[in-house]
Amino acid sequence: MPNKDEGNVSRAHDDGGQLATPDKRLLASWQRSEEYGVSAEGVDPTWSGSAGNDSLFFQCGQEVLTGLYSTLANEPVSLMLTDANGLLLNRFSGDTSLLQALDKVHLAPGFAFSERDAGTNGMGLALADRVPTLVRAEEHYSASLRTYTCAAVPVFDPVSGLLEGSVNITTWSRSFPQLLLALAESAAGNTSALMLSRSQGRKGKPGPKGGVFRIQRDKLEPAAGTVRKMSSAWTNALEQAARDLAAGRVVAAVGEHGTGRATLLAQALRQAHPGSRIISAAAPAPGDVDAWLSLWAPELAKPATAVIVENVDRLPAWAAQELYAHVYSAVRSLPLSRSGSPQALAWAVTAARHSDIPQPLAGMVDTVISVPALRERGEDVLHLARYVARQTRLREISFTGAAERALSAHSWPDNIDELFTVIHAAAVQTETIDVRHLPAYLLGGSSRHLSRIEVVERDEIIRSLSKQGATVSGAAAELGISRATIYRRMGRLGITIPK
Repeated sequence: MPNKDEGNVSRAHDDGGQLATPDKRLLASWQRSEEYGVSAEGVDPTWSGSAGNDSLFFQCGQEVLTGLYSTLANEPVSLMLTDANGLLLNRFSGDTSLLQALDKVHLAPGFAFSERDAGTNGMGLALADRVPTLVRAEEHYSASLRTYTCAAVPVFDPVSGLLEGSVNITTWSRSFPQLLLALAESAAGNTSALMLSRSQGRKGKPGPKGGVFRIQRDKLEPAAGTVRKMSSAWTNALEQAARDLAAGRVVAAVGEHGTGRATLLAQALRQAHPGSRIISAAAPAPGDVDAWLSLWAPELAKPATAVIVENVDRLPAWAAQELYAHVYSAVRSLPLSRSGSPQALAWAVTAARHSDIPQPLAGMVDTVISVPALRERGEDVLHLARYVARQTRLREISFTGAAERALSAHSWPDNIDELFTVIHAAAVQTETIDVRHLPAYLLGGSSRHLSRIEVVERDEIIRSLSKQGATVSGAAAELGISRATIYRRMGRLGITIPK
């Protein structure tokens, strides 16, 4: 089995042929591979069978790799897609000898090549650390993969931000690695762009920016604040989190992004540890993790301090290990309680799902609390809307009945973040929020995605119908269409104007 100390593993070469010491990402990956029990001699990946090919990611990635393959058909390279778990979805190569060699190590569709299945390899490490990755011959954990150089780049859904899979390019170890990574990055970028273009009007989300915030007593997190009157689904989750945090347990709040997971934890920590300062650290882009950790991780060991780590499921695997080390060190440095037992560290995390929390952090979680999506706690919509309007104008803002019905009827796919954006934009315009101050898409009830032309058409119809005293006949005349036509288009586009 390979020795993990740096003196014995610096066998990888840089582009000039010189020996290069592996970076901490590679060392961490080797350590995880050993802990997973992966063989250092030969890979034996899991056979998962054929995966579904109906996802937008697969369709767009297949199209991009098909085009790239047409220009590389005579080159000794293999182009592949994997899903988010490392399962190979397809494979393109015009080099028969390379294909035969890849078959011998099971680098073929239907096999899983995550770190857990095959140890350190290009696609496994790219998925674990969520960044473009190049793994040269000697850098593979398993000796059977050291004939190859692999470049892999993760692909994220441009709308949801979720990890969809990776683009992988594999070739013989003697080939040019930097060109390989550039090709993989180009293919991944084109796949993401094609996914966005086919998202039918949905807008892309920016990547994680990170951030570290001190949560004040009168403000639970940036731009959130406190809403005292909330649904039982929220208050029950809050009470459970407060009890467990007071008992020294580590709590994970899980659910969709924007549901208020960090807000709930901050409220619970304020109840459980009323004299503590609370620091909220939101996971940054993978390339910024070093600076992010150095900024706030030392605070863990300070007395009367509680910490929330947001979106811990978006941390690279190596960063999760470093965070675990910081937490372990902080726990050991805490003074003993009066009874002589170690004091508990007050900290909590948020993630989309408990299963997405990377090890070893997942093993430290004692309690998992699900925070329902906003569409599942509809009574909170108006409570939150009134709060945001009041925060925007620093005084009470009223809502018409039509506006309240429109807000309550919307499904809020982006949860509280979307609601806050909508209400803030409306409140800056008026003292009484009506449907005409709300974005047009809130009044279009179609369940299908609309084309860009249909979005423009819908918005123009709603704009005309939302005017004070407007009628369907008047809106039809303004738009230059007949009354029958506007009714047909309202039905097709799902437009209903609350009365």
